[in-house]
Amino acid sequence: MNFKSVLLSLGIFLSLGSTLMAQQELFLWPNGTPEKNGIKEKEVIGDNSIQFVENITTPKLYVFLPEKHNSQVPAVVICPGGGYAGEAMKHEGYDFAKWLNEQGIAGIVLKYRLPNGNHMIPLKDAQQAIRTVRASALKWGIDPNKIGIAGFSAGGHLASTAGTHFDTGNPSANDEIGKQSCRPDFMILFYPVITLNKEFTHMGTRDNLLGRNYEGDLEQYYSNERQVTKDTPPTFLVLSDDDKVVPTRNSIDFYSALKKQNIPVSMFIFGKGGHGWGLNKDFYAYSCWTMLLQEWFKEKGFLQ
Repeated sequence: MNFKSVLLSLGIFLSLGSTLMAQQELFLWPNGTPEKNGIKEKEVIGDNSIQFVENITTPKLYVFLPEKHNSQVPAVVICPGGGYAGEAMKHEGYDFAKWLNEQGIAGIVLKYRLPNGNHMIPLKDAQQAIRTVRASALKWGIDPNKIGIAGFSAGGHLASTAGTHFDTGNPSANDEIGKQSCRPDFMILFYPVITLNKEFTHMGTRDNLLGRNYEGDLEQYYSNERQVTKDTPPTFLVLSDDDKVVPTRNSIDFYSALKKQNIPVSMFIFGKGGHGWGLNKDFYAYSCWTMLLQEWFKEKGFLQ
């Protein structure tokens, strides 16, 4: 096992050269995180292939804006996957942000805190990210009414949680961020974990979020197919039928719940590909799903 693999196996995040392309890198909670996840900070001296190493307890936003945009553009907060045990920041984060930029869309990659059994922590980070983008919309050239959220695998669970658990903000908040709504205007979910029902969830994701052997009401609270309402935003789902990590029933049940509430939803299931392909251009359906997403953005009025 090489040095980089060792670090990843320890849950240490590597921020490689892709982050250097971000126009801004900022702390999600500039006054300090509201609670701790119980994970100790790690500091590692790497080899020459690693520019710098991030700790795993300080959430950040990496802001990628399209070049030469003069008008308000849509934006997507991106939640990489990793079973709530790690985060695939490159092919499910930075690479997707750069693809969005090519479409004229801002991509904001969220490095969220891992829960370590503290279930509220990732959702608080996702909600804070949406509020921050909305509060920063004017200076970043973003349309505050076209701010969506995307997620891959367990990041898809976080994104779908944000899309089913939200508020309109606190008008009495001391800062502009706290006054903003944290409801995303749309969701883009790649092979997502949706449910925490033991029958067909991804158990690693469930255990890391709730703690091992958890029994209680939080299973239903975070089973997002059971939390859909008429206010849940429009959704794009894409996955592979042969996914052995996250059963397709996660997406199918979510699709059905959205349809029952008359929420606009599009779902595309490719026959093969497994799990975790992200922005891998070698994935045989890469050109297909990217074209479908482009057309969905236009169909829903998020792009001209």
